[in-house]
Amino acid sequence: MAPQQESAAGVLDHLDTRVPTSFYWSLTLLATVGGFLFGYDTANIGSVVNFLPWSLGSLALGYLVAGASIGAAVGALAAGPTSDRLGRKSLLIVDAAIYAVGALLSAFAWDAWVLLFARTLIGLAIGADSAIATAYIAEYAPKARRGALGILQQWMITVGILISYVVALAVLVPLPQHARSFDWRLLLGLGAVPALFALVLRTRMPESPRWLMRQGRYDDTHDALAKLDIDVSAEQIERSAHEIERQEAQAGRSSRNWTRGVKRALIVVCVFFAFQQITGINLTFYYGPKLLQPYLQSGGDKVQAAVAAVAVTALMSVVNVVATYFAFKFVDRVGRRKLALGGYAVMSVAMLIGAAGVAFTGGLTRILLIMLGLNIFIAAFAIGVGGTGWLIQGEYFPTAVRGRAAALGAAADWIANFALILLVPTMLNGFGLAWLMVLFAVLSAVALLFVNSFIPETKELSVEEITEIFERQAAHQHQPAH
Repeated sequence: MAPQQESAAGVLDHLDTRVPTSFYWSLTLLATVGGFLFGYDTANIGSVVNFLPWSLGSLALGYLVAGASIGAAVGALAAGPTSDRLGRKSLLIVDAAIYAVGALLSAFAWDAWVLLFARTLIGLAIGADSAIATAYIAEYAPKARRGALGILQQWMITVGILISYVVALAVLVPLPQHARSFDWRLLLGLGAVPALFALVLRTRMPESPRWLMRQGRYDDTHDALAKLDIDVSAEQIERSAHEIERQEAQAGRSSRNWTRGVKRALIVVCVFFAFQQITGINLTFYYGPKLLQPYLQSGGDKVQAAVAAVAVTALMSVVNVVATYFAFKFVDRVGRRKLALGGYAVMSVAMLIGAAGVAFTGGLTRILLIMLGLNIFIAAFAIGVGGTGWLIQGEYFPTAVRGRAAALGAAADWIANFALILLVPTMLNGFGLAWLMVLFAVLSAVALLFVNSFIPETKELSVEEITEIFERQAAHQHQPAH
């Protein structure tokens, strides 16, 4: 069958209406291997922090846990302009190499400073990958399934967190006597294995067809589309590219400029990401074992209590993975906005349940209420908030500036993450876990108001249609009053 005649942005219509094949899903899984490493390498520090051979103060401990986050902010900012200039694929390959080096350096760290540096290095890869992966997915995903494909990034993060705790149990339970010598090094070093697999396999990924089209590389766009099983000629691709440029010129803006609509979308994404972090999700996964250990210690054996705390945190990680599956199932059906509204509402209530357990009960009742609150909180976050942030980061911006804009959004996420996690030990020492959980409940309620006011529904819209929403909102905002 001859390829059909294109009208307007017809080549992009092929991408937007395509039924995803198994190749789409395998490509997305490969693109989100960085999400798995992101989850594994940020959570495994929670399993080893009780067994490190060095004594660390509150700020040093905070930096050890959150150091990957500040590195991630730098990595995201560096990846954005680089990916817009050199492409998405090349950055994803480099990220995998940095992950591997950072994991191996962590395993062989000879003092605390080396470990702190290695955690920052891993952060560079985490940040770059988080800035680019969902942007890459958004540029080939069909609009009716873009939510499900984009949510795989968050699902892989949750799987990475879970696997980090499963591996920790597999190592620590049979070998507790080596926890302070060999075990913690093995747990950190194993992150290099999936990183090396990703390094090899990512070389076989196609480049983003939307990015190639914007660069005027029409033959390369044809080849990338062919890998996605889309049959169009280079001439058709060129006609569509020129038609998109003509339409943008008629609208009075250039796709390569930071328009008011792009700036508005960027502010919305950055604020959403900030709320995603400061409402407390990583308190559980970064500090879970350390927080839970005192409540699980019935005798004097701190090592056994620490292992038990890792096991309980692993169970919470299972809740995270399962709940994220429901986000995957419903994000394209229910929509981003409704899931986020419901997520923040339930998160606020769940944190109050946990705070009540800490403040007003004791013994087994206290443990049960803390676990109930934390697990409901995790499930609500996973279904309504976690994946939604990474999804809108990939779909809110035009192709020409998507890498830079998505990188700024990711940097906001990591800066907020770093600030909170760095200060958690100090806040816990200052006013305790119960009041910290109350603070997270209040912040979740404020986030709910933000989503209600500023997050539009974008399900079943193309990425070009989504950018038009923000352009119209920005134009309306700047209309002179009559």
